[in-house]
Amino acid sequence: MKRLLTATAAAALMAGPALADGEIKIGIILGFTGPIESLTPHMADSAELAMAEVNEAGGLLDGHMVEPVRADSTCVDSAAATAAAERLITSDGVTTIMGADCSGVTGAILANVAVANGVMMISPSATSPGLSTAEDNGLFFRTAPSDARQGQILTDVLMDRGFGEVAVTYTNNDYGKGLADSFQAAFEAAGGAVTISAAHEEAKADYSAEVGALAAAGGEALVVAGYADGGGLGVIRSSLDTGAFDTFLLPDGMFGQSLIDAIGDELSASFGVVPGTDSPGGATFVEMGAEAGFDPTSSFTGESYDAAALIMLAMEAAGSTAGTDVAAEVMAIANAPGEQIFPGELGKALEIIRGGGDVDYVGATAVELIGPGESGGSYREYDIEDGSTATASFR
Repeated sequence: MKRLLTATAAAALMAGPALADGEIKIGIILGFTGPIESLTPHMADSAELAMAEVNEAGGLLDGHMVEPVRADSTCVDSAAATAAAERLITSDGVTTIMGADCSGVTGAILANVAVANGVMMISPSATSPGLSTAEDNGLFFRTAPSDARQGQILTDVLMDRGFGEVAVTYTNNDYGKGLADSFQAAFEAAGGAVTISAAHEEAKADYSAEVGALAAAGGEALVVAGYADGGGLGVIRSSLDTGAFDTFLLPDGMFGQSLIDAIGDELSASFGVVPGTDSPGGATFVEMGAEAGFDPTSSFTGESYDAAALIMLAMEAAGSTAGTDVAAEVMAIANAPGEQIFPGELGKALEIIRGGGDVDYVGATAVELIGPGESGGSYREYDIEDGSTATASFR
């Protein structure tokens, strides 16, 4: 469908708090403190790379520059995340948010702040299946796939590698429980056996009790649905120290160089999955990120770039910064038909939209939004070798 800038939309360009000072402010709310704090700087830098690209192309909505405004979700403290999101809206005047990150705080911000204020959110990393059916008034999207899909991917990886019996530990929140349940259902349906599925809390000094229960149940490997800088790291360290397990399957929250650096060669028998693609856009994004000075191979970096890009292109298509207006354009921008758009081509996309044409944003992660506005999802399977990750396949 061709997009023409109506008189009403044109009038909306100067409306709303986001344009009051001549700049369009977009919130970036991520866990800059907490159990994924080593990942979020790279995610924020990725989103800001897209914003800088748009500014270099002349900005949005008749030349308005984009200004990112960061806020800390903590990943795990819903009250703190909600307060941070409220400040973004009331003090900074944002109408759209790139974030949040962890599923529990994302759901809290959505329910308590975004819906009530008409603020649109695109999360690059909140993966709980429960978010697929959250009451969002059409304001919530995510560029990361649901853990309903990750559970099947984890199952496929284990079956292909010959593992038929595993134990599961998960961080005791929406993300961990949702992923553990999704995985167990898929694994057992495929003929596998889960000996135990047990929660662990974050920020404990000692995980020996949890590991003792896991060891008593047994298993050929331990699936750790936790966080690389949090309880998941503690469970792995205790498992290795006691000899309970020496092989770990690491879902997306456990992906990170910080984990490998903390554990060292003892992770050499382990493997994992993280959202990823071998599309041309992914390779381009890695080059752009490296040139910009951050690690573009870190978790959810491509998804963060894509989330920010979708927000801005949808603003241009809507002719407005109002969250409800922007949300109405996201699915059309993300999917066919239209000219395919890759990282580094946001200026080109803006020109097409201004001319009334259609774009199909492919981006860094082969974006294709399905159902309730979430990614269909591709995953990178990796092994841990020589102190880093080595790609085994894409699924």
